[in-house]
Amino acid sequence: MGIRVAIVDDHEAIRLGFSNYCLKQKVDLVGSAATVDELLPQIEGKDCAVVVTDLSLSDGSTVSENVSRLVAAGPAVLIFSIADKPQLMRAAVRAGATAIVPKSQPMEFLFEAIELASQGAIINNAETTATIDSDASFKEASLSAREREVLSLYASGMSLKQVAFQLQIKQSSAKEHIDRVRVKYAKLGRQAATKVDLFKRALEDGIISGDLL
Repeated sequence: MGIRVAIVDDHEAIRLGFSNYCLKQKVDLVGSAATVDELLPQIEGKDCAVVVTDLSLSDGSTVSENVSRLVAAGPAVLIFSIADKPQLMRAAVRAGATAIVPKSQPMEFLFEAIELASQGAIINNAETTATIDSDASFKEASLSAREREVLSLYASGMSLKQVAFQLQIKQSSAKEHIDRVRVKYAKLGRQAATKVDLFKRALEDGIISGDLL
């Protein structure tokens, strides 16, 4: 029996190409989906060793939550991406991704990484190493789970009133969380005075995904 793998990518062409290459490599594809929500039921109980996923998916999920959920399900996680967003790459590694494999690399390179990841090996490719090295000096704000949750909604465009309604908390509580977030970032010298600043900080830390306007 070959290595059991799965893929999460919102581009059907990528999923089909991966599936065809699995046949050539005698790798068992046990799941293929556009979102983590769709994939998890597919791989449940199938001893999936490695899941390949992109940094950003179109369902609005963050790479941090996607990697965390996949790792919690058991498999190693490889990021297969254009790898042009350092902040999301850092977030993926922090959340437990084994390695980052650029889509510019030949498919053989991805499957070599899959084999290593299935064995629990450390993958010291240039992209992963650079991400870890850059993160060593990155100033972590150490936000609480609730602060991250409030920041995610607020930075994504919601008003404090909408955030409070969404989380079923008082508006004053939502404001207190945002105020604490601002203070934590300010202490690190990371500007967070405006909502645009908070958007940038949330993007840098992988709390939300997207492009700056």
